[in-house]
Formats: sequence, C-alpha cells, structure tokens
Amino acid sequence: MQKKIVLLGSGELGKEFVIAAQRIGQTVIAVDSYAGAPAMQVADGFEVINMLDGAALDTIVAKHNPDFIVPEIEAIRTERFYDYEKQGIKVVPSAKAANFTMNRKAIRDLAAKDLGLRTANYRYATSGEELAKAVAEVGIPCVVKPLMSSSGKGQSTIKSEEDIEKAWKYAVEGSRGDVVEVIVEAFVKFNSEITLLTVTQNNNPTLFCAPIGHRQERGDYQESWQPANVTDKDIAEAQDMARKVTEALGGAGIFGVEFFLTDEGVYFSELSPRPHDTGMVTLAGTQNFNEFELHLRAILSLPIAEIILEKAGASAVILASENSDNPTFTGVEAIAALPKTDFRLFGKPTSRPYRRMGVALVSDAVGTPIEGIVEKAKAAAALVKIHA
Repeated sequence: MQKKIVLLGSGELGKEFVIAAQRIGQTVIAVDSYAGAPAMQVADGFEVINMLDGAALDTIVAKHNPDFIVPEIEAIRTERFYDYEKQGIKVVPSAKAANFTMNRKAIRDLAAKDLGLRTANYRYATSGEELAKAVAEVGIPCVVKPLMSSSGKGQSTIKSEEDIEKAWKYAVEGSRGDVVEVIVEAFVKFNSEITLLTVTQNNNPTLFCAPIGHRQERGDYQESWQPANVTDKDIAEAQDMARKVTEALGGAGIFGVEFFLTDEGVYFSELSPRPHDTGMVTLAGTQNFNEFELHLRAILSLPIAEIILEKAGASAVILASENSDNPTFTGVEAIAALPKTDFRLFGKPTSRPYRRMGVALVSDAVGTPIEGIVEKAKAAAALVKIHA
C-alpha cells in the first residue's frame, strides 16, 4: 500500500490531497510551473516544469516512475497520458477522463451528443467573427468560456452585441494551454447551481456526497454550502446524469459534476475529474471523509463503505486585492476566536487581485438553516485581510 504519486498541479486542492496521502503513508512528488506552490510545501519532493511541454513531462515521469499520476489542473499535455497508461502507470481517474475534461469541447460533446444529457444550447468559435455568428445562433444573453481555463478565467456574459469583441479578447487572454477556441452557451435561467461530488470505485459502487450549493462571481466560486436544498426528484436526475458521464469516462476517483437546477429540470454544466473547489466545504467536517480523502481512497482501491453527512457547513473564499511578492495576513486571531469556525491559508507565495489565498469554514448541526451558516462563513472570511 505504499505507492508513489506524481501530482500535476500543486495548488490548494493539491495541498489537501497531499496531506491526505501523507496521513496513510503515500509518497507524493508535487509538480507545477513555479516553485513554492502550496502542495510542494507538504510533499515528499517537487519538480518545476512547464506542463504544456510534453518532453519535460515525459522526463519527470521517467525520473520518478510513479504508480499513479494525479492531475490537479487543466493545462497539461493530457494526450501524453495514454502513453503513460500503456507503460503501466495509472492515470487518475483515467487517461480518457483527464484528456476529455481538460477541454470543455470534449466533455460537452460527450455529455450532449453521445450521452444525450440535457445541456444549454451551445456553439464553438475560433475567432471573433465565428463568435459573433455563434452568439447570433444561441441568442443573447449568453456565456463565453475558453475551452481550456480554470477558476473562471476568461469567462464572461454577453448582454449585447457590443460585448462580443471584448468577450473574445478576454477569453483568449484567460485561456490556458495553446487552444484558442471558446464555447458559447445560451443563458440558462436557473434557480440554483450545485456540485455533486461523485466517487467512482474500481471494485465497488459509485457513491454520491450530499449536494453542494455554490455562488460564483467572475466565473469563480465565492461561497459553497452543504447540504444544498434540492428536491428528491432533482437529486435523482443529477445522480443519474453523473453516473452516466463518469462511467463513460472510466477510472476511479472523485468527480466534481456541476449542474443547473431549473423549472424544467436538471441541466448538466461541467465536470472536473478531481476534487472540486466548491468541495472545500467538506474541510469543515461536513462528511465522515472530506473530498480529498475520498479521492485518495478511491485511487488506492480502498473500499469506502459509506459517505455520511455529519454536519451542515459552508466555505467562503479569502481573496487578495492587490499584487504582492510577499503577501502577509491580519485578522487571523479574530477568525480563530470564532466558535464553530475554522480556516485555511494556502501559502501561495504571491498574490494578485481576486486570487484565492484562503478559505473560511463554518459548521453546525444538520438541520441548521444553511443561509445563516453561509453568512457566518462570509463574515469570518471578511475578517482576514491580505497585505502587500
């Protein structure tokens, strides 16, 4: 059971995964494009490379000869993963899952065309002119996203024709990797958004966590809460969709599957084949296993008997407001003094406006009104200030 894991991407989600792995004796090499990334601070070793450089990626894999490759970000030469699987290295959850979900085009076409899941009407565009044509076809308002990006980078809403040129430039600037293409989605009139953390296992049934609600700004989550208020009908429909798409992708691990809940039913939105940022609420002790522990156990084929909702909880992000090469924090004592409250500071070596630098976590008994827990998490996060 002592395995070597190469972690590709070393942000705050990767850091919590490394901590979970260390607790049960695994060896982790954290890889990212810059030194001092959060996961590197707790890993057994680290490497700094450009993960869009296939040759550099091959070199790292050959050097460490891992049992598992665990991607944590989108901007990776995921086509190399198929070769690694042929070498006997397990890619998490699978090479297909990683390759498909790193590009919104592959996962959306799989969901909508191959599996017939309900999605927003959508088009693709590779230029400003194609974007204008796509917008005319799906209608205004609509949402534009780069095919490869994360944390809302490059995402915007078109509310008039005057927004089209600006949306194209913003999408190109926010795109990760070398794919210059966007997806244009018709605006879905939704009542709420949820993340359904879905755990696929090698030799056991697929499991689902209690649904997580979340609020976004600039395409990035600001607060998340668990459990979200969802009808039994919508939960059943979301679980059915999540099961279908994760089975099509294959492999074992945790998937963050995002849905819109509307008057017409559930719409599939996006999927991440790894722990999800909104799932940081599970660090508040809402479940018997947090999302990082679930991911690890599924990867290692450790049976997960059940996932139990033990508390209601909420997370709220702590954001930077300015650029700094040496960010410092105040208000830590104030947040630490709050009851039923915890926090994480990620240890990122630099800051920039809206960069996620930490998270506040609040929990209470199941059945406690979730709106009040969310407000307490927001108030706790506001106590922490980041200084250049």
